[in-house]
Amino acid sequence: MTSPVKANTNKTRPINAVINVVFGALIGLAELVPGVSGGTVALVAGIYERAIHNGNGLVHIVRVLISDRSQLKTSIKSVEWGFLASVAVGMIGAVFTMSSVMHHFVDHHPITARALFLGMVSVSIVVPLRMIRAESLSSQKLPALLLFVIGAIATFFATSMTSEPKTDPSLLIVFFVAMVAVCALVLPGVSGSFILLALGFYEPIIQAVSDRNFTIIAVFAAGAITGLACFIKVLDVLMTRHHTLTLATMAGMMLGSLRALWPWQTDNADLLWPPAGSGTTFGFIALGAVVVACVVLAEILLERKNSHHK
Repeated sequence: MTSPVKANTNKTRPINAVINVVFGALIGLAELVPGVSGGTVALVAGIYERAIHNGNGLVHIVRVLISDRSQLKTSIKSVEWGFLASVAVGMIGAVFTMSSVMHHFVDHHPITARALFLGMVSVSIVVPLRMIRAESLSSQKLPALLLFVIGAIATFFATSMTSEPKTDPSLLIVFFVAMVAVCALVLPGVSGSFILLALGFYEPIIQAVSDRNFTIIAVFAAGAITGLACFIKVLDVLMTRHHTLTLATMAGMMLGSLRALWPWQTDNADLLWPPAGSGTTFGFIALGAVVVACVVLAEILLERKNSHHK
């Protein structure tokens, strides 16, 4: 049995560790906001595939511990521990320090918040599309287009669902809800927070984090880890063996998720036309789009610069 991740021979440099902490914090912030996907942020940041491979490496270590301990040393060396630790520190730090702030922002300024995120996610759709290799797409245009459309339609309708907030949920239910919600964490275009909102668990979970209710937090974390272990292997295989089709599906899901970020909607997620005097809101949409466009443009320029130096 071989490790699913290539051996890591480079240590994480201090500056890279700081950058990864920032990326982790942005992913954590995204997961606090219903409709915004942490997976999308990871894609834009350029660490998505790396995180998935290393996450699968962690799952592989657990599997080796149970079935083949002779491979343990090799499996441990294959994981980029510095990378994972720095991203995790950023995510956990952002969730615990910003949960109240983000909850207040989204709760008290919902139109502004959704407008900003709508602009950001709209432009982010180009990220997975840019990752598709032209030579691979040429032979898979029809299935890629079909999966893009299916992903968009499925996510559009999925984000139309809401549920009344649950009061005092049982710990067992919290565990299984976490297993489902964490799958959204690693899927661009699907928001873990929106899954919680659709199931009626967003408010009780975010309240538990704000109140430092470590019993609920621990049970939720256990469910999330279990769900991640079950799902990340599948996603890693898809990214490795069906790279083009998987990215096309993800791009479609990101497009469909824009429904959840439409600024004008009712409490039941029914979409409304923009009212008169919505210029400021459109301004925030443009601001979000410009921010991500600058990031994508910087990445393109950096890629060209690196290619010229080869």
